[in-house]
Amino acid sequence: MSTEHKPKPLPFVANFAAGAIAGISEILTFYPLDVVKTRMQLETGKSQFGLVGTFKNIVKQEGAGRLYRGLVPPLMLEAPKRAVKFAANDFWGKTFLDLTGEKKMTQNLSILTGCSAGATESFVVVPFELVKIKLQDKNSTYKGPIDVVKQVVRKNGLLGLYVGMESTFWRHVYWNGGYFGSIYSVKALLPKPETAKAELFNNFVSGAIGGFAGTVLNTPLDVVKSRIQGSEKIPGVVPKYNWTYPAIVTIAREEGVAALYKGFVPKVLRLAPGGGVLLLVVEFTLGVFRTALGPPYI
Repeated sequence: MSTEHKPKPLPFVANFAAGAIAGISEILTFYPLDVVKTRMQLETGKSQFGLVGTFKNIVKQEGAGRLYRGLVPPLMLEAPKRAVKFAANDFWGKTFLDLTGEKKMTQNLSILTGCSAGATESFVVVPFELVKIKLQDKNSTYKGPIDVVKQVVRKNGLLGLYVGMESTFWRHVYWNGGYFGSIYSVKALLPKPETAKAELFNNFVSGAIGGFAGTVLNTPLDVVKSRIQGSEKIPGVVPKYNWTYPAIVTIAREEGVAALYKGFVPKVLRLAPGGGVLLLVVEFTLGVFRTALGPPYI
């Protein structure tokens, strides 16, 4: 496919729908790795099991169905979450181009746009992430998503659903900045796609590398978020893990710097190819919308 012409701009609803379709596709494919990742992050002290060991233990002790424990909240979340991600990235990209007077995206603007999209996305995801973490915990006694919400609200009020907001904010800022920033760089290095197949390949490769970069940057924040959301609040007791950066220092001091990357392998195995799937499906879906709305290029 020739890239001499610019793709037709699409309305917000098209970017929102494309992100939603991509998000659901990604989570249905890679969710068990997210369960394994969370289990590894919630384990304090020296890790006893790696990726394979944790996976085997879950299946052996709790059954294969446990690998999909907590799927409902992220499945409900995934459509709005990914939709907000890509729609916000499109919105902030246009906004920053207008503010700076630039004619096309630059590396710095791409990173700034990604960070802004991540910050926007974080406000949507916190309650869903909290419910997911509570259900994925090995010691979880909750009956399901509704039971988590009821108990959290009863104990801590509605704001209890937003425990971990600050760490979630930083997790998404780092991941999206790395993801969208890397996509811009990688696409610039890849050969210009001359066919639709080549363009899909470029999207998958750049998205996968972006997913890897984002995961490297944000895993310490994700470990902290899991610890904050996984712990139970005890009245009158200051939580051990409360704010992001002090918690990072605490974990590094008590468990070693490597502990900040607990769950990295399953996380990157999900989010590297998952990032490729996301971008692939988004761009494919946007292409369908452009074709349906008339000539796809201007």
